[in-house]
Amino acid sequence: MSGEPETHKSSSLREYVDSLLVTVVLALFLTTFIVQAFKIPSSSMEDTLLVGDHLLVNKFVFGDEGKAGGGLLPYREVRRGDIIVFKYPYPPYQHFVKRVIGLPGDRLKIVSREVYINGERLGEPYKIHRSPPLLGRFQDNFPVQGDYFSYASEPGWAEQVARLTEGDELVIPPGKYFAMGDNRDNSRDSRYWGFVDRENIIGRPLLIYWSFDGARRHTGGRNNPSAAWDNLTRFFSRTRWSRLLHFVR
Repeated sequence: MSGEPETHKSSSLREYVDSLLVTVVLALFLTTFIVQAFKIPSSSMEDTLLVGDHLLVNKFVFGDEGKAGGGLLPYREVRRGDIIVFKYPYPPYQHFVKRVIGLPGDRLKIVSREVYINGERLGEPYKIHRSPPLLGRFQDNFPVQGDYFSYASEPGWAEQVARLTEGDELVIPPGKYFAMGDNRDNSRDSRYWGFVDRENIIGRPLLIYWSFDGARRHTGGRNNPSAAWDNLTRFFSRTRWSRLLHFVR
């Protein structure tokens, strides 16, 4: 009988370890295949998404239909107007969030701030323009030649624009997407660095689970100790309660 307490203790420990391993496996599965947390770091998607919005990203929606089970699972193609999270195509490959404007095969141009797709003006109720723009007058029209070379932020993009321009329109190649920020005058996007590859698209923002108007008021940002203390003491007043559990459209 003296061995029973030790046996019980060993069994309880094993159950605890098993439960912990299952929890870890499920968490890894969810973050790898289903959802991922993401924080909005810049104003390029205002007023749709604000600096300090914390999102859950649906990584499942744009899955590969060619893989096993693709015919049964609710995958779909990337659509114009979708907000996407993707890997920036150049080092350091950080995650960006923008809106899909041009699809593969589209002929795109911007004239006096208005986007035209295949000759038709695109209705964009989500976009905003603010003066003065931060990125120069070039953004009012696209594609352009000449001066554009000084605005391209990645090597080879200006040459690619010239090669893919037919008349006054940019022809989007297969497997590529043209993405722009809703805060149209203050967004470094496909106009400046190039297309988004289909394979680099991670998913679609689903839900704002928390939103906080935080340390951007302070010199030094969130790494400034005074900013961190200020945010802590004003946690409730700076939380944007109206945006909590807000679905992203």
